[in-house]
Amino acid sequence: MNSEHPASKHSPGSSASSWRWAVIVPSLLAVAALAGSAMLWEKLSRIQSQLARQSADAGQQSLEAKAWAKQAQDTVKDSAARVGLLESRLGEVALQRGQLDELMQSLSRSRDENLVVDIEASLRMAQQQSQLTGSVEPLLAALKSAQQRVQRVGQSRLMAVQRAIEKDLEQVKAAQVTDVPGLLIKLDELVALVDELPLANQAVTTSALQTGPVVPASARPEWWQVGLSRFAQEIRGLLRVSRIDAPEAALLSPDQSFFLRENLKLKLLNARMGLLARQSESLQSDLTACAALMRKYFDTNSRKTQQALQLMEQSKSQLRKGEPPRLDSTLSALATAAAGR
Repeated sequence: MNSEHPASKHSPGSSASSWRWAVIVPSLLAVAALAGSAMLWEKLSRIQSQLARQSADAGQQSLEAKAWAKQAQDTVKDSAARVGLLESRLGEVALQRGQLDELMQSLSRSRDENLVVDIEASLRMAQQQSQLTGSVEPLLAALKSAQQRVQRVGQSRLMAVQRAIEKDLEQVKAAQVTDVPGLLIKLDELVALVDELPLANQAVTTSALQTGPVVPASARPEWWQVGLSRFAQEIRGLLRVSRIDAPEAALLSPDQSFFLRENLKLKLLNARMGLLARQSESLQSDLTACAALMRKYFDTNSRKTQQALQLMEQSKSQLRKGEPPRLDSTLSALATAAAGR
């Protein structure tokens, strides 16, 4: 058996083939590497150009952004200036509004203060008139007028004044005072009636003395009947029988009767002055003295004497010792309102 070396088995053709592959493979690898490098270079070029474009775009955008930023900054400055101007104008408007509000409040306070002062003055004047006249009518009129004026204003700070006015109105309406004007009228009527009062010693001519005997209307009186009737009237005029309770009344002479009437008038005028001076005791005593004089020296059966006595009784019954009420609640509320509390 022959043994041969493995290398001796390779032919020259196989060696050349191996050499070719050894040359081709590296060449292919080099070509592939070169192609890859070219592709990579191309890709890098595209990336570089893209980066350049992006950089240029970014620069352009940066410029535009700077322009926009500058424009926005200018707009902000303009807006800030406008806002500052508006704030200054708003401050001026607010200041003017505050001044206007203060002026309106001042005018309102001035109007309310004038109203309070005016109402207080009218109430004090009405109180003086009421004290002078003894009547509550001035107080009622002044309180009602003040109530209407306060209601028309409608201010909350005057509510206390309105409540005080209502309280004093009820007090004045419930008060009982002397009706001075009515009593003055009655006293004036009495003074005018004094001259017409018949005296107790005055001759009373009755209808029986003034008329003759009853004669039928169809019959014509004879001459002797007429003469007899006249004679009877003369006889009756010469003699009169009457009853006088006060003897001194029958002894009054015409001059004394004149002074009696004047004295009675003076007492009535004195009573009138006592009424105006609020001297009820003096008024009562004067009326009592006048009534006593009438009953003593005047004919109490006469209608006019009875009328005079009735007027005196009515005057005495209308006298009241109460004084006109004071308006302390309303005046105190007005003082509080005027002080601004």
